[in-house]
Amino acid sequence: MKQLLLKSRNYLSIFLIILFLFLSCDKEENQFPEIPVGFTINLDQYNDLQFPGNSIYLPGAGYGGIIICCHIEGEYYAFDAACPHEISQQCTLEADGLTATCPCCESTFTLFYSGTPIDGPAKVPLKQYNVEIIDSNTLGIYN
Repeated sequence: MKQLLLKSRNYLSIFLIILFLFLSCDKEENQFPEIPVGFTINLDQYNDLQFPGNSIYLPGAGYGGIIICCHIEGEYYAFDAACPHEISQQCTLEADGLTATCPCCESTFTLFYSGTPIDGPAKVPLKQYNVEIIDSNTLGIYN
């Protein structure tokens, strides 16, 4: 009985150590303010978006502006231009084709699929918005 009690105590100690290590890990949480987004753009006004690999920056929408990119013809992605590591309206990403870089923390993100960080201290992806192709010349961006 005594051996069983000692064995149980050892298992409990190991479990508590693992739990402590898990809970003490440094986690970066995406704490973006919820800003309602809902607008359309005419692709005729943004000729760059009609070609794969291009992106545009639209200030005044979302939290730090919105970056829209064309991955392949007819496939668009939209992300908030505020860096998820900095979360500041004064520190907005600079888009270059299908990547964007934060001038403050120097994190780099991919601008297609999920906005995943590919370099720098940022650990969470960009805040992504929904993109709907309304007709051949109009995109709807919303959350």
